[in-house]
Amino acid sequence: MENGTPQDGLDHSRSSTRIVLLLVAVALFGLPTLIRTVFGATYQPPSNLNTYPAPAVPSWLDTGSNAWMLTAATLVGLMSLPGLAIFYGGLAKKRFILNTLFMIFYAYAAVLIVWLLFGYNLGFGPAGLKIGNYGILGMPTPTLDAGFMASQATIGPSGFAINIPMSTIVFFQFVFAAITPGLFAGAIIERMSFKAWMIFVPAWSALVYSPLSYWLFAGGWLNQMGAVDFSGGYVIHLSAGITALAAAIAVGPRLSSDRRSKPNNVVLVFIGAGILWLGWNGFNGGDPYGATLDAAIAVLNTELAAAVSVIAWMLMDMKFKNRPTLIGATTAAVTGLVAITPAAGYVNGWGALIIGVAAGTIPWIATNKLAPKLKLDDALGVFPAHGVAGLTGGLLTGILADPAVTVFVAPGLRGALYGNLSELGVQAFAAGVVIVYVFAVTFVLLKVIGVLTPLREKDTTLKVGDMAIHGEIGIDMED
Repeated sequence: MENGTPQDGLDHSRSSTRIVLLLVAVALFGLPTLIRTVFGATYQPPSNLNTYPAPAVPSWLDTGSNAWMLTAATLVGLMSLPGLAIFYGGLAKKRFILNTLFMIFYAYAAVLIVWLLFGYNLGFGPAGLKIGNYGILGMPTPTLDAGFMASQATIGPSGFAINIPMSTIVFFQFVFAAITPGLFAGAIIERMSFKAWMIFVPAWSALVYSPLSYWLFAGGWLNQMGAVDFSGGYVIHLSAGITALAAAIAVGPRLSSDRRSKPNNVVLVFIGAGILWLGWNGFNGGDPYGATLDAAIAVLNTELAAAVSVIAWMLMDMKFKNRPTLIGATTAAVTGLVAITPAAGYVNGWGALIIGVAAGTIPWIATNKLAPKLKLDDALGVFPAHGVAGLTGGLLTGILADPAVTVFVAPGLRGALYGNLSELGVQAFAAGVVIVYVFAVTFVLLKVIGVLTPLREKDTTLKVGDMAIHGEIGIDMED
């Protein structure tokens, strides 16, 4: 090659490339022939690769509804991870970002284990405890057997059957159970002991969330009395708001220097709010348990109420604070989504608009006028944003439930505006039950945990934040 030319080198390279390609072709196309010749292999691919084994699509399974329900559940899961985590992480102080994210991340994992081992069937399974004809609790049994996961979904004491698998409904209801502790974490960030949080979350899920689910989602005693909660205005949001109050009392306030909340990153707040808003289409759109007319109505109502709430809150800010803020607008989107949640599949578009106006004004008053008078350190305003908004929506459901809409999902349900004044009374009674039960169980549970381990991190730890709690930080500003 000493006397060779660059062209000779190029020709040699091309020859090598051809040899490599030839060997690859022989391996891909000749090797199977060689194997069949030597070993007598006679594998024949199926004539139709789209054919499922017969047991995979039983006659009761609606594949369209199942596809939508798995999608809706995934959307709700994304509301926790990363939506809510980013939203709260942006609102928290910089030195507590990682701890805030971790609280939500842990809650998702811990609730999943509890849910599959016994939480789902406690909240949605066949009646394990009845008083007369009223279903009180399900049987706390696992959901892990193959036969159970592949069976047709049935719900609650009546055994109501739907055309999707048990594994789908278990997953769908899990993501609701998982986000609820994440919501009330916002009230007690920046001071609660992570060890105490690790005990509190699974215990609360079993003792509070599953019973509420049975009573208001699965056909238990409050449902049997006529109370309704389409997608969690009471079970999730009112309970989160009341838990926030009880926990704030039991755990105590943040360090005095930390009690004036100042978001560390409004861009993160905006991104998290956007994920929450769009994820809520799965939150409310999945609750008819299928790809139905009512699912479409619920999604459109969800979007409308959130948008109206944003505008109403901005107008309140401009009237009383002289300027609109992005933090206010994103909070309003959440309050609108919360308020429409108990009503999304029961009201018409006008009802959703009314609920949006209420969601942008009543929680605004609670945030700016009521909450300061309570003198409780609810760090991120969980009580007004979720408790007050959830209560508002639940009561308005008792007024605005339209029989022309409920015919698609709950025939016979009608609100006070349509001649059934008693529905408002039942909704108010159910709210009272939720408030009393959640506050009492939460407060007692935290006091018991406090005997086992301190509920608060030490003040010296709180002054440092993430590094002292977890040995790492959320945002490293140094190279």
